[in-house]
Amino acid sequence: MNETGEKYFLNWDEAFNATAAQVGGKGYNLARLHRYGFQIPAGGVLTSRVYRDFLESNRLSDHINVVASIKAESVLDPAIEKTLTEIREKISNGQVPEICIQELSKQLTSLKLADKPVAVRSSATAEDSATASFAGVHESFLNIKGLENIIKAIKGCYASLWTPRAVVYRRKMGLTDDEVAAAVVIMELVPALSSGVAFSCDPRTGRRDRIAINANFGLGESVVSGAVEPDEYLLDSRILLPKILGKKIGSKKQCTRSRSGNGTELVSSGVNKLQVLDDSRITELGLLTLRVYEALGSGIVHQDMEWAFDGNKFVVLQARPVTNLREPGFPEIADQPVIWSNANLKDVMPHVQSTITWNLASCMLPRMMSANLKAAGYPVPSGINWVRLYKGRGYFNLSALQWGFYDSMGFLPGKTNEFIGGHQPEINVPAGNPLSGLKGMKRVLRQLYYLFNILRIQGSAEKIFKDIREKSDSWNQLNFGGMNEHELISLLSEIRKKYVEFGPSYMILGSSASAPLEMLARALDADFPGRGYSLANGLLAGTSDKMTSAQHGYRLMELAQTAQRDKDARSYFMAEHFDPGAFRNEIPEGSKFRIEFEEFLKDFGHRGVYESDLINPRWRENPGYLLENIRAELLYPANVDHRKAQAEKRKATEIEIEEKLKWSFQRIKISIWVKQARKGAEMREMARSVLVKPYESSRLILQDIGRRLVDKGILNEKTDVYHCALPEIIDILAGHWDGTGLRILVEDRKRIREELSELEPTDVIIDEAPQSLAQQQAQGKVLSGLGVAAGSASGSARLIRHPGENGKLLAGDVLVAPSTDPGWTPMFLRAKAVVMEVGGYLSHGAIVAREYGIPAVVNVPGVMKALKDGEQLTVDGDKGKVYRTKQEET
Repeated sequence: MNETGEKYFLNWDEAFNATAAQVGGKGYNLARLHRYGFQIPAGGVLTSRVYRDFLESNRLSDHINVVASIKAESVLDPAIEKTLTEIREKISNGQVPEICIQELSKQLTSLKLADKPVAVRSSATAEDSATASFAGVHESFLNIKGLENIIKAIKGCYASLWTPRAVVYRRKMGLTDDEVAAAVVIMELVPALSSGVAFSCDPRTGRRDRIAINANFGLGESVVSGAVEPDEYLLDSRILLPKILGKKIGSKKQCTRSRSGNGTELVSSGVNKLQVLDDSRITELGLLTLRVYEALGSGIVHQDMEWAFDGNKFVVLQARPVTNLREPGFPEIADQPVIWSNANLKDVMPHVQSTITWNLASCMLPRMMSANLKAAGYPVPSGINWVRLYKGRGYFNLSALQWGFYDSMGFLPGKTNEFIGGHQPEINVPAGNPLSGLKGMKRVLRQLYYLFNILRIQGSAEKIFKDIREKSDSWNQLNFGGMNEHELISLLSEIRKKYVEFGPSYMILGSSASAPLEMLARALDADFPGRGYSLANGLLAGTSDKMTSAQHGYRLMELAQTAQRDKDARSYFMAEHFDPGAFRNEIPEGSKFRIEFEEFLKDFGHRGVYESDLINPRWRENPGYLLENIRAELLYPANVDHRKAQAEKRKATEIEIEEKLKWSFQRIKISIWVKQARKGAEMREMARSVLVKPYESSRLILQDIGRRLVDKGILNEKTDVYHCALPEIIDILAGHWDGTGLRILVEDRKRIREELSELEPTDVIIDEAPQSLAQQQAQGKVLSGLGVAAGSASGSARLIRHPGENGKLLAGDVLVAPSTDPGWTPMFLRAKAVVMEVGGYLSHGAIVAREYGIPAVVNVPGVMKALKDGEQLTVDGDKGKVYRTKQEET
């Protein structure tokens, strides 16, 4: 400890509370791993302050400053190499300050490492970062015994900063010599039977859904130095228990062993034909690799980990971000920036996602994103990185999606953007008609094949829906508390597999409304130029009694009418101190309202507000939101016959078309496309309902797991399970880990989630640069968007940022929202019109607004900031305009 009280050697707990500038990248990452309960060797970090004091006390600064101006291309000049050699020699002959040696000796003794072999590893201050790995650049020394030899190894680490390769690396990375100081990790040497490296991705191909492991017998030096051909194992990380996809048994003619004195040596292995790790250990190591990825990389930044196996357990020796990971994709757009968008994801997943939800979503979403392309018979390159997190929120690869739809079926990027919603940038595509020539013929054929597959999947949809409903109902009836850990793993795997398999069918069914809606609009546009979508919206108003999301609202309106006639229910809802949680105590079981409400929960209880995130309760668990909507209808009745209004709107549109087209073939064609568009919308909404059905089962099993982890003292409360990553849960259930450190990791995640939730999400990311597309000015009198439900209506703007604010919405208001998932739709029937910041023709809010016959304009960027609560609006769903007629005085 120096005169200011600054310690020279920090144990892992102290290193975590330091900075990377003090303990270096390697030291800080090891400290984080220790904090989160990973098995790492006992030890700590000699801080970078010692290195700087060493240079100063040995008067080496002037010698080092001489090379500050040397450029990378000059390093191999003989004169420069001589200067660098002299610097290394002076470092090797220098004296570490005695006060540092005394503290180091004391700390090693307290850690019981004074008489044990240790590893002495460089931990430069810019090393093992997201931009500079310094892999293999600086020296490490293994099997070092005794203080004198440790001091020698420390100076060896210092000297390694001044090799030609280290200086060249700093110059190429744009780092000055002063920016890279040497901290040194000193930790117990693991008596490894086998060692190696593991990546949470495939660094050769860039695939994010793979785990790559290299292994050899003995210490890991033979693997990281490239001295041998190790075993190579490739695993699929999308499976709960990572699945081995391939194994290449390396020649492994030599392995690294500790010398009898200090240091290591390469010796003949004698067992080179054997597989280093058996399959069960490979799977266990795969889980450990994913845990490191989740803990250090937050499920975003892939990790490169060194590991050792002592015959009983795996020990992590270091971990660092994988740098320069390639981006697999379509070669035709490889020279264009990658555009990441939150467009329709913002509609259904607008918030910072819980850890466990993103684990599931990142496995399912890639299959969904490529589903339509594959249904068209289009060869999609393997390993495309379809989705990612940015500051806690989901984004998808818009570049890949736009090119895929263009190259497969000739859809221009602008048309893709119309359907997904949002004011998105467009990639560059070749000029000309994409449906002309030989390529165009192929694209037309793919369109036909795509339509065939849509019809095929629609034909089997009811069977698929029935299977998932029945499976989910059977899972919900299970006694989770009576299951052992391995049974829970099997059940989790079964549930996850079921909805991951359903993902592509859901996406195709979800898109099945796009083609007929587009064809309907085109057909109408031919005779009513510029009005195709407007008339299509009118024809689709109130045409379906199978629109599941719309049925939520209708049934709640009917329940409000029942409550009005039910004395007990009316008394409960009209009470001054209304308690949504007390309805089963306040309303008798035999009450007509109670019977009808329980029936509603039976049909729709698996739904919820922002239901895509598992952290949010389902209506069956907490029906408070539904009850508040019923109460609002009783207090402020709309007194509107929506079905009558819809029928009138639809009839007016039909009459207009009939008068012009009579009984022509064109009118028959329009009728066919209306029927298909209606069926597609029904399928889309029902598919959504079925998709989230297993989420209820997942919540039930996760809550049981959370209870077990609380009982074992691993978590503070059972809901903390939603802030755990699946590999962490599986590792505990499988008995590989006792959960030490998980409580701290969860608390850190909850804090970070709260911080990220306060940030305004960016609209798109181009390569790694975030860009906001919300350019609307608050003083603008006319806001433009996408008209998705026909008609015009005026009312007071009511800005609702979350369905929990539903009580603010009065009958006749204009609902203004950032986005709406199906959980919002009960509010629609109280609204005179709907305005949304995001959305497209096929967003859930658009489909339901059309069904209800409520004028709606979506995709209005910045509308939540542009408008003031209470100002008067006129919403024109035909023209896609929002007119600000009068602002409420404040």
